Amino acid sequence: MTKKAINREAEDSLEHYHKLSIQVSLNGLSFCVLDTIGNAIPLSKRVDFGKQLSPYEVLKELKNLVRSEGILDYKYSDVVVIHRNTLFSLVPRDLFNSDELANYLKFNVKMLANDLVVYDEIPNHDLVNVYVPFVNLNNYIYDLFGEFEFKHHGTILLDSLLNFHYKGKSPICYVHLDGDQIDITVLENKNLLFYNSFTISTKEDFIYYLLFTLEQLKLDPETAKVRLFGTITEGDEYYEIGYEYIQNIAIFEPESEYNDQGEPDQDRVDFTVINAL
Repeated sequence: MTKKAINREAEDSLEHYHKLSIQVSLNGLSFCVLDTIGNAIPLSKRVDFGKQLSPYEVLKELKNLVRSEGILDYKYSDVVVIHRNTLFSLVPRDLFNSDELANYLKFNVKMLANDLVVYDEIPNHDLVNVYVPFVNLNNYIYDLFGEFEFKHHGTILLDSLLNFHYKGKSPICYVHLDGDQIDITVLENKNLLFYNSFTISTKEDFIYYLLFTLEQLKLDPETAKVRLFGTITEGDEYYEIGYEYIQNIAIFEPESEYNDQGEPDQDRVDFTVINAL
């Protein structure tokens, strides 16, 4: 599959009132089904591999997920695939040239000669996110559903924080944790000061990247507002080491307009998965 997005004509049948969002990464998978009439989430799931797999192994896991979780029991008006990885670079729109995609990545991303490079535009903020998607996973989704849209997880994260969740004028550092990857976003007065994604293996890695980011932006850990979300919870080792070094730190709980009808003990739907719909 080589096209960034394919437009789907609206279906007349009332059966097509569900939307599907699937997030894929080398460390895990997650998805949710949205009932657009009931404004509810009847089905969702997270799978953490516990280690980094190859794209081929992830495809096998994705096939198992689709078969075992009832994803094909619904008909969808929209399907969105989210690629979560660190193979990306943000480019100011004024400096962006669609003929130079690989050049934006080659200095900070390990690429193969046959890698497909695509881009997302981040609405209203003059930014373009250039990245490498998982082509084999896109091809599988296309075989299942036909036309669909795909985006990088950073695109959804930034768009959602900038347009819907950030309030006020003072700087806020948002830290999103999912498995062994953290995304650090710093916003001030509706402007993006910093965004990057890091791979971590210990809580010491976590606090290192967080404190280094604050230092580079000249934000004082004693006064800077830091908000944690994703798979991090109050009292776990990541929260505790953050609390040890940063005074104004708390869990960020984004409000959701959707009613989760899943099992009571089911993990919360991931921020990027729900905000992609």
